[in-house]
Amino acid sequence: QAILVARQPTGKRQLFRARGQAQDAMAVDEGAAVAEAQDIFYVCKKSLEELQGRLKKGEDISEEAINELAFPEKLADEEIMVPVDMRGVGEQFDDVEQMIEKLGAKGTAEAFVKAKEYFDANKDKDPEDERPKEMTAQEWRSVLAADAGEGEEEEDLLEDEEEDLEDAEEEGGDEPAAKKAKTG
Repeated sequence: QAILVARQPTGKRQLFRARGQAQDAMAVDEGAAVAEAQDIFYVCKKSLEELQGRLKKGEDISEEAINELAFPEKLADEEIMVPVDMRGVGEQFDDVEQMIEKLGAKGTAEAFVKAKEYFDANKDKDPEDERPKEMTAQEWRSVLAADAGEGEEEEDLLEDEEEDLEDAEEEGGDEPAAKKAKTG
C-alpha cells in the first residue's frame, strides 16, 4: 500500500495508507499497481541530501530538520519532492512523530535515507516508467489535498449510512410491536 502524508482534521500530521491510489499525480492510472506494492512517502530532496551529508559527518540532527524533510507545508512551491519506499526502514510506523519518538531524530533521518536507498534499488524490478516520480512541493500538496478530501467524503458516506440504518431500525422497531398488538 502507498503512504501519504497529510494534516488530519485534528491538526496532527500523520501517514495514512491510500487504498490503490498512485502517488504520482501525473500517472495516476499506470502507477496504481506500483503504489499497491510499494510503501511510498515523499520527502524534500534538498533536505534529504543535507541530512545525508550531516549523517556522514556525524553531525547532530534536529527534529526541526526532520520536519523540513517530511512535511511540505512550509516548502516553496518549486521545491522538489522525491519518493522513498518505507519498506526499506524495516519497521512500520503510524506517523513521523512516532518514528522520532522511537528512533530519535538521527535514527529517523537514517530511516529515511534507507528508504530512499531501497526505492533507488528497485528491488521489485518495476519498469522505470511505472515507478513514482519526483514532483514539486506544490504538486505533492495537491495530491494530499485531493486524498484528504476523498477521506472526508468516505467519512461522510459512512456517517450517512449509519444514520440511514438508525432510521430504518427506528421505523422497523415500531412495526413488530404493532403487529404483536394486532395478533395478540
